[in-house]
Amino acid sequence: MARADNTYSRIVAGMKILLPLVALGLLSTLFLISNTVDPSGPVPTAPIDLEQRAQNLGVTRPSFAGISGRGDEIKMRADVAWPDPDDTRRLIAERITGEIGLIGGTVLNLSAANARLDQTKMTAMLEGAVHITSTAGYEIDTDRLDTRLDALYAKSPGPVTATGPLGDLDAGHMILREAPGSGDAELVFSGGVKLVYRPNIEKEQDQ
Repeated sequence: MARADNTYSRIVAGMKILLPLVALGLLSTLFLISNTVDPSGPVPTAPIDLEQRAQNLGVTRPSFAGISGRGDEIKMRADVAWPDPDDTRRLIAERITGEIGLIGGTVLNLSAANARLDQTKMTAMLEGAVHITSTAGYEIDTDRLDTRLDALYAKSPGPVTATGPLGDLDAGHMILREAPGSGDAELVFSGGVKLVYRPNIEKEQDQ
C-alpha cells in the first residue's frame, strides 16, 4: 500500500513540473507564428463610409405640413431625411409619401423615390417615379413634381401620363393650381396633349 502511495506522489510531482513546461512551449509557439509588428508602420483602421455618416446626421420618418390660403391641406412624409451638404436650408429625403386635401373633398395621394425640400421657400421637388392618385379616379405618373407646402401648386415640368374616367392621357406638362378669377382648384394638361377617350372604361373593367 505504501508503494502505491509513493508512485502516486511521484506522478503528481512530475505533472507539476511538466504542465508549466508545456504551457511555456505553447506560448512561445504562438509568438513565433504571429505576424511581426512594425512599430513604425501605420496603425490599422477600419474604412469609414463618409456618405453614410452624413446620412446618419438626419432623422427618420420626418413629416412636413402646410395649408394654402384657401384652406387646402398639404402633407409630406419621408422614411429618412438629412441636410443638403450644398445648402443647409434644404433637406434631402428618400421614399416620399404625401397628400393634398382639397377643400372640395378630393384628395390627391403622392409618392416618389426622393425629394428636396426648401424650408425657407416652403417648396418640395419630388423626383423618381412620381405617382399621383386621386379620389376622383385619376392616376398620374411623371418623373418630377414641383410643389408648395403653403399654396395649392403642383407642377410637372416634364412628360405626364394619366388614366381616369375619361380614358388615357399623355401630355408634355401638368399643373395643379387655383384657377385665375374663381380661385377653384384646376388641373391643367398642356404640351401636345393626347387623349384616348374611353367613357366606359370603368364599365369594361367590371365585366
